[in-house]
Amino acid sequence: MAGSTIGTIFKITTWGESHGKGIGVVIDGCPAGLTLCEDDIQQYLNRRKPGQSKYTTPRKEDDQVEILSGVFEGRTTGTPISLVVYNQNQKSKDYSEIASYYRPGHADYTFDCKYGFRDYRGGGRSSGRETIGRVAAGAVAAKILSQLGITLLSYTKSIGPVSIQADAFDPAQINENALYMPDQEAARKAASYLEQCMADQNSSGGVVECIISGMMPGIGDPVFEKLNANLAKAVCSIGAVKGFEIGDGFAVSSATGLTNNDAFYTDADGQVKKQTNHAGGILGGMSDGSPIVLRAAIKPTPSIASTQHTINRDGENIDINIHGRHDPIIVPRAVVVVESMAAITVLDALLVNMTARLDKIKEFYNR
Repeated sequence: MAGSTIGTIFKITTWGESHGKGIGVVIDGCPAGLTLCEDDIQQYLNRRKPGQSKYTTPRKEDDQVEILSGVFEGRTTGTPISLVVYNQNQKSKDYSEIASYYRPGHADYTFDCKYGFRDYRGGGRSSGRETIGRVAAGAVAAKILSQLGITLLSYTKSIGPVSIQADAFDPAQINENALYMPDQEAARKAASYLEQCMADQNSSGGVVECIISGMMPGIGDPVFEKLNANLAKAVCSIGAVKGFEIGDGFAVSSATGLTNNDAFYTDADGQVKKQTNHAGGILGGMSDGSPIVLRAAIKPTPSIASTQHTINRDGENIDINIHGRHDPIIVPRAVVVVESMAAITVLDALLVNMTARLDKIKEFYNR
């Protein structure tokens, strides 16, 4: 299978299936000398693991990570880092019926069209558990970024019709509710909405927002390797993502040049700043020094208990009711996945940028 690798210098390859022996990632291009232990990575994985609340799948997995290579005496060696999480709670028999038909909203049909057969146990490579490798790699990327003064803040912006309010935004609330919303009242309303969805044997979608702060200007490239384009590819590669925005996003279609342009000014310290940030921190494919603001639209969980119409592998029309352990909403667990893909992309762009100017190369090598 092609397409399991992303990145140019900081390059990651994820591997494994939902009901295989394990899930993992190989990270190539991580600089030597980074202090790294399993707990650094585990903190990120704990944010996406199942069974944390009634809004996530009841599948019980500790998702404990093991570092297999690339770290010696607590520091990265510059060689490939291999990370693994072993699956402990597979119930493949819950999916045996799925082998005979195509679930609406899943990759069952397209996998059969491409490969002629598929791993029907939880979706195989199309399962949400594939994101374990992304999050593990994202934890490493985020730790490197933090040493450069670059931080990422991610949270649930909306669930169904319920959105957070700007005047109630409180980052301290993100980890205080199961939905990762920085607005206590919005979290309460969203929980009530989800209760109704669950009662109706239905599911909900939502929006994840990520703010990257501390980015220096000039990172990214002006044509095919635009920073916003690479962020879009990385985030849209997450299975549940169906839409992506930078800055004002789709709202720019109803704006004018006067309302959409961000005016520049020089502050008291002589630093170039912008009065607004409609562009979301990226101009011409390159960071402009403002916070990078991106959003991902997450679709409702396609596995629902309500009766759905589909076809079997013989092309016959049938009705199904999907059983098994499924999230009534994917959004809260997707927050750290979006953050991880953003961290991986930004770090890779920073490393690529080190070859952009001859004077900086000469300075680095003292020539």
